[in-house]
Amino acid sequence: MLTIRHLTAHYGAAQALFGVDLDVGRGETVALVGANGAGKSTLLRCVMGLVRPTGGSIVLDGDDVTQAPPARMVRKGLALSPEGREVFGELTVRENLELGAIPLALGGAEKARRMEEVFARFPKLGERAGQLAGTLSGGEQQMMAMGRALMAGPKLLLLDEPSLGLAPLITDEIFAIIRQLARGGTTILLVEQNAARALSASDKAYLLANGRIVEQGESRRLLNDATLRAAFLGASTDNPAASRLGAAGLTNIRLEKPDMHNLDFMPPFTTDEQLRVHQLRGLQWTVRHAYEGSAHYRRTFDEAGITPGDITALADLAKLPFTTADDLRDGYPFPLRAVPFEQLVRIHASSGTTGKRKVLCYTQKDLDDWEYFFARCYQMAGVTPLDRVQIAVGYGVWTAGVGFQAGCEKIGALAVPLGPGNIDMQIRFLLDFQSTVFCSTASMALLMAEEIHRRGIADKIAVKKIIYGSERSSRSIRAKVSELFGGAELFDITGLTELYGPGTGIECSDHDCIHYWSDYYLLEIIDPETLELLPDGEWGEMVVTSLCKEGAPLIRYRTRDITRIIPGPCTCGSILPRHSRIRGRSDDTIKFRGVNIYPSSIDTILSAIPGLGSEYQIHLTRDAAGRDHLRLVVERAEGVEVQRGAELAHEAAHQIKRQQLVSVDVELVEYRALPRSERKSQRVFDDRIVDDIV
Repeated sequence: MLTIRHLTAHYGAAQALFGVDLDVGRGETVALVGANGAGKSTLLRCVMGLVRPTGGSIVLDGDDVTQAPPARMVRKGLALSPEGREVFGELTVRENLELGAIPLALGGAEKARRMEEVFARFPKLGERAGQLAGTLSGGEQQMMAMGRALMAGPKLLLLDEPSLGLAPLITDEIFAIIRQLARGGTTILLVEQNAARALSASDKAYLLANGRIVEQGESRRLLNDATLRAAFLGASTDNPAASRLGAAGLTNIRLEKPDMHNLDFMPPFTTDEQLRVHQLRGLQWTVRHAYEGSAHYRRTFDEAGITPGDITALADLAKLPFTTADDLRDGYPFPLRAVPFEQLVRIHASSGTTGKRKVLCYTQKDLDDWEYFFARCYQMAGVTPLDRVQIAVGYGVWTAGVGFQAGCEKIGALAVPLGPGNIDMQIRFLLDFQSTVFCSTASMALLMAEEIHRRGIADKIAVKKIIYGSERSSRSIRAKVSELFGGAELFDITGLTELYGPGTGIECSDHDCIHYWSDYYLLEIIDPETLELLPDGEWGEMVVTSLCKEGAPLIRYRTRDITRIIPGPCTCGSILPRHSRIRGRSDDTIKFRGVNIYPSSIDTILSAIPGLGSEYQIHLTRDAAGRDHLRLVVERAEGVEVQRGAELAHEAAHQIKRQQLVSVDVELVEYRALPRSERKSQRVFDDRIVDDIV
C-alpha cells in the first residue's frame, strides 16, 4: 500500500531523515520505534504532506504522492492522529470529530453514520459528545484524536505517539483499540516511543535512530530473539545504554518473563539417523520397563514368546503384541501400571463403554514430559509469551484442560482457563481480556465463530490463532471458522488420553499435515482388518508405542484413528515426521458435541428399557449453522403397541441424556423395520463431513 524510498527531509539546514526506505502492506500494522529526535514524527508528517521531503519518493497504491498536499492525502485514504492530540479545546467533542471529514465534503447522512461508528468504538466520546474537548482527560483526548482520524474512513491510519503522557491503564485501553482497528482491516503505521508496546501490537517494525533505519523485521522476531533484544532493545543486558536502541535514548524497555523468550522445545536432532538412535534406545527401555513392571505386559510378552533382549532394531517393533482399549478396561482401575503406587502422582480418564473408563496413571516425569511437548505444540503454532490463551476445553478427570493450561504456562503465555460452554462468558472474556489464542474442540470453535459473526464483533476481538482438536473437521468448516473469527489461523492438535493426552502433535504453519513427536512415541499404520503394516502414504489405523512413559507405557496401542504417514520432508523445514489429519475411526466410536459415544453404550441403555428392540441406528448430521444433530432410530420390541411409541421415545432420550450427557432425537419404527446382516450391522451413519479433510 505504501512504499517509501530514499526519503530525506530537512528543517532548514538541519537534516532529519537520511535515505529512509519503508514498506507498509495492505492490512498490516507497522511500527516505527525510536527515541525522541530520531525522525519518527517527521516521517509521518512527510507521508501526510505536512512536511515536504527534500529527496526520495512516497508511493501510495501505485501513485507518486511525494509532494501531495494534506487535503489530497486525506482524499486518497490517509488520516493522521498527531502527537500531542492537537485537539481544539473550545470546540465540542462532536465538532472536533467533524473536522476529520472536512476534506471529503461528506453528505449529512454519511457524516452521521461515521460519527455513530466512532461513538460505537469509543463509547466515552458518545457520552461526552456535547462537552468541550478541553475538559476531557488525556486518555479521552487521545480517543478523540483517533476518532477524528477515523471520520475520514482511512485506508491507512497514521498514529503518532498514541500512548504519550497516558497512565498505564489508559495505554492498555488505547492499544486494545489499535488491535481492534487492525482486526477490522485498517492498515496502520504506528509511531511509538514505547518499543515493547509498539512491537507487541504490530506485524513488522522499523527501528529509527538519528534519522536512519538501523534495524527492521517481524515484530515478534525482534521481541523474542534474545540476541536482537540485547542488541536493539536493551532488554537482555546490564547496560541498556550500550544497546543500539539504548544509545538512541530508549532505555525504558523491559519485557515481562524475559527468560521465557529463550526457551526452545523442539528436539535437538538434526538428522534422521540421530532421531532413529534415540527411538531405538527409547523402545528398548520401554519394552524392558513394561516387562519388568507391568503384569499385563509380562503376560502378553510371555504368550508371544518375546523378551526385552529380542528388541535390537526398530523393525523388531512388529514382533510385539498389540494393546487395545479392552486391555485398559480389563485392567481397571490401574491398567498397564508399571511403577509402584508411591511413584504415581495423578490419574486421568477417557470415556468408557459401560461404566468402566480407560484410566491412565502418571508419574511426575510423565507430567513433565507432557508439559514439555505440549509447549512444543504452542511453539510450532507460533504462540509466544506475549499471547493470551483462552482455554475452552474440559477440565477435571479429562486430560484436555490441564494439558492445554500446563503447556501454555510452560511456554510463558498468559492462560485464561475458562473451560467449555457458556458462550456469553466466552465472548465476554474474548472482549475483556483480548485473548489472542482460542483453544477448543472443532465444534466449539464453529459455535463461537457463528456467535462472533451474529454479534458483529470480529473486529473487536484479538484472536489470531485457533488451536482445536478432539473432532475431525473438513476444509470447508475450517475455512468458515477462520472467516467468521476475522481471519484467524487454525491449527489442528492431536492426542489421546492413553498417550499422555492432547498435544502429541500439531499442524505446522504450512497447514498440510500434523507433525507428531516421534522422539516421544513411535507411530505405525496398519490395516485394521488384517493387522498388517501399511507403507507410508496409505490410509489405515494409527498404532502408537511410547518411548519414555513410566506410569502406564503403551506398546503397539491400537488407537482406532484412521490416518496416514506422509512421506518426505515438510516444506516448513521441521525434521519431525508427519501424518494427515484424522479422517475417521476404524470402529463405530463417534464424537458428538465433545462427547465420546460408543454404540455399545447406547445398546446398554436401550436394552434396559422394556418395550424397545435390539436394533437401532445412529444418524449424525450438521445443519447450515454448523450445529450437530443426533437422531436415534430404534425398533419397538416384537408385539409392543404403536401407542407406546411416544412414551418409549421419551424414556430413551431421557436415559441417554442422563448417562451420556447429550440430547438426541429418538424415532421409533416397527419391529424388523431396520436391515439385518449376517455380518456386522452398520449402526452409525455420520453425514457431518461432506468434503475433504486435507
